[in-house]
Amino acid sequence: MTTNITITKQSGLNGMSRVSGPDGSGGALDTSLARPRKLPGWLWFIALWCFGVASAMALGFAFKLLMNATLFAVK
Repeated sequence: MTTNITITKQSGLNGMSRVSGPDGSGGALDTSLARPRKLPGWLWFIALWCFGVASAMALGFAFKLLMNATLFAVK
């Protein structure tokens, strides 16, 4: 026994699909088929810039700690 399920995409559902049953009746909305959201380009730029600044500051702090540890260890 096979089950025929038809998935149709409707324009007014904002990326969601309607799953219809085997008898052709309209089913419930299936949100698992919705498109993932995309971040705008300017938000990616700000996020990556903040990550770069934080990484550079962390690396500088680690370098400062290592330099202090090695310079004061040698007498």
